[in-house]
Amino acid sequence: MATSTLALSLFFHILATVIWIGGLLVTMILVYPAVRRVLQEQPALYRLLSQLRTRFYSISNLCLATLIVTGLFQMTADPYYDGFLTFDNTWSQVMLAKHLLIVFMAIVGVVLQYGVAPALERVSLLREKAKGDAAQWQQLARRETLLTAINCILGVAVLGLSAWAGSL
Repeated sequence: MATSTLALSLFFHILATVIWIGGLLVTMILVYPAVRRVLQEQPALYRLLSQLRTRFYSISNLCLATLIVTGLFQMTADPYYDGFLTFDNTWSQVMLAKHLLIVFMAIVGVVLQYGVAPALERVSLLREKAKGDAAQWQQLARRETLLTAINCILGVAVLGLSAWAGSL
């Protein structure tokens, strides 16, 4: 396999990782706390979080697709790769753990994107018009924050496993 092709694949893999995991961390550490503190229960809070959510989901979906394609390409080029469902060395076992965490991240993302977010959007639209249930919005916002935090933790664990696999 050409070194330039592998390097290009690695570049896009790292870029997608930085955008996805970095976006999750920035959202949890900076965006959610600051926006909620500054805007509190103003209608602008609901609109801003809705726009951020919509934008991030499309970007994270693209990143996940990029990670799958580039990751498979890189994995098959790795000298430690012994074949599909073969886990006879430490590298393949670490990669299995990493991929399981990524699957869990994707599941959490699907729950967020297709479960929590639509419900939050509906309640937010009502809250903008001062008609929605504040307690329901708070419950959904807490659920969104919790699931995003879980994805952050899983993402950091994936980075740790990537470092471990890379050191072998």
